[in-house]
Amino acid sequence: MTTTVTRELSAELRGFREVQRLAYECAEAVAARLEPGVTERDAARMQRSWLRARGVRDWFHLPFAWFGDRTAFTDFRVPLQFFPTGRRLEPGMPFILDMAPVYKGFTADIGYSGSLGANPVQDRLMADLEAHRALLLREVRERRPLREIYEDVDRLMVRQGYANRHRAYPFGVIAHKIDRVAERPWSPRLFGFGTQALKGLASDALHGHRDGWSPLWSPYRFSDHPPHPGLWAVEPHLGFRGTGAKFEEILVVTDSKDPEQSAFWLDDDLPHVRRWAEDK
Repeated sequence: MTTTVTRELSAELRGFREVQRLAYECAEAVAARLEPGVTERDAARMQRSWLRARGVRDWFHLPFAWFGDRTAFTDFRVPLQFFPTGRRLEPGMPFILDMAPVYKGFTADIGYSGSLGANPVQDRLMADLEAHRALLLREVRERRPLREIYEDVDRLMVRQGYANRHRAYPFGVIAHKIDRVAERPWSPRLFGFGTQALKGLASDALHGHRDGWSPLWSPYRFSDHPPHPGLWAVEPHLGFRGTGAKFEEILVVTDSKDPEQSAFWLDDDLPHVRRWAEDK
């Protein structure tokens, strides 16, 4: 069950919340404009244009869009398959929009699931993701090793009758750390990822390796450590018979001894959280 908590945020966290809300506003605006015949490339371009018109000039990664069975990463085996294609949207088809803008030096990475008209399977997947959001927060507050929490998410998915689709991401990650990014008038990209943001992730990986932690939350040994303080973009991704659904949002981890302050979702006023509240 999702509990909405109002808390005072630092100026730093308000900056991250602002860009995360901007990204979700973009997702809702683009989702409202989708219609039969629109391609994944069209949807990705729509996200880029909407955000650029509002001042976004850099990215952790450029926007993605997945339609139909690509929402479940069906037969994905190489990284290039994640990039938008000419797949066209059809009535009843599920879709996922995923974007990671940098705005005023703050980063967000979000995932938004929907469908063009009714799709009961994806509706069920989205409803069942609520339990994953609760599990992740509870076990991070318990300071369980990230690898063990990942395995618990896997077990919950199996009990629900679903397949783990975030395992198809590079390194099988369910989450990765995000940080401030130095603003530049123009920032080059590498395979769709902003080089400034990648430098920050690489720096975290270097320091983490030395100190015994990783900025990637994966099922592998390098994630066999307690949650490290910082901001984590978390994205549990469920799949069922060619339909996928996920959310992605920022989880704040601190070194506080107070359980409620030791970890919390940056924002409870997000589309999937509001959807769960409305369904009750």
